[in-house]
Amino acid sequence: MSSDAPPIVLTFGLSDPTGASGLQADLLTLASIGCHGVSVLTGYAVRDSAAAGDVTGLDPEAVASQARMLLEDMPVAAFKVGATTRAEIVSAIAEVVADYDDLPLILVPDFTLDEQHMLAGDELRESIAELLAPQTTLLIADPATLVQLAQPDSEADPIMLDGAIAHLLGQGCEYVLCTDARPSQLLNTLFSEEGQIRQDAWDRGGERLIGLADTLGAAITALLANGQDPGEAVREAQEYVHQAIRHAYRPGMGGYLLDRFFWARTTDEGQSPPAAEPNTPAGVLRH
Repeated sequence: MSSDAPPIVLTFGLSDPTGASGLQADLLTLASIGCHGVSVLTGYAVRDSAAAGDVTGLDPEAVASQARMLLEDMPVAAFKVGATTRAEIVSAIAEVVADYDDLPLILVPDFTLDEQHMLAGDELRESIAELLAPQTTLLIADPATLVQLAQPDSEADPIMLDGAIAHLLGQGCEYVLCTDARPSQLLNTLFSEEGQIRQDAWDRGGERLIGLADTLGAAITALLANGQDPGEAVREAQEYVHQAIRHAYRPGMGGYLLDRFFWARTTDEGQSPPAAEPNTPAGVLRH
């Protein structure tokens, strides 16, 4: 029996009973890219693939206690923080990860659940902006969320996207990945304090996809845990997500779920797919 463990990633987020997003989606993505995922629940959603219902947050002390137990037991290589429900939970997470500031932290804030159930108020946005974003290696968000984080007071005059990104980078965030999901295209732009690093455009169908941001964030976290630098991890994670979208399926009456194990499926002829190249996410897993 081997004693060599794969890289361990600790992910914080909501439980999604459909497996489309949240912790369930993170664990699938992390496993697909050769990591062992451990998880800390911030809350749980009532939903199916068509619609989202109530969201219930957990006690902040329970969130912090579970994280610390895991961290005292296992050598975690990276953190991912997804949806939170209350400012107190953000504060608890921020206090935990501050003790491990040498580890990559990927932040994927989610202020809505499938664009239906609002999770955010000014207090939640402020806590993320003040406590978590300054500790973040890579912040992944769409333009509206970036502006909300840079100016969490909803009564203030809105600022432009460029100013929001510059503000977040100036507050301590190392990289910002702006994700712009358009009807037929995904446009992802990576920034650092030196300016724009790269921009990637990916074709997509018009279908409603669930869990896109969580999958991209978990894939980047897994690749960082496997030793890649941020720019390389961002590029390779996008290729992984692109393939997962190409193989997306519709298990219920709602949206499409990304196939995070697309590389393991058999072909139409019943043959296993060809082995991945070593520089692909599946290659990370297999090599």
